[in-house]
Amino acid sequence: MERKVVITHSQDHEFELATMIVQLASRYQSRISILLGNKRVNAKSIMGMMSLGLMEEDEVTIIAEGEDESEAMGCLTELLHQ
Repeated sequence: MERKVVITHSQDHEFELATMIVQLASRYQSRISILLGNKRVNAKSIMGMMSLGLMEEDEVTIIAEGEDESEAMGCLTELLHQ
């Protein structure tokens, strides 16, 4: 399952959004990746997420594969649109 999302979540610190994504993604059994440009990282890895340097208005692709992929996709999409 894949979904393109434009980040509208504004954060105070560069690492705040990455931390929230990792915490949320870690709740799910599915493999979850975030794709920005040509760089794909594990959404459950803080180092990987920090390396993306996500900013408001970036367009990312969320990729979820597994038994709870639909729920994970919905929650991550909601987080990025806060």
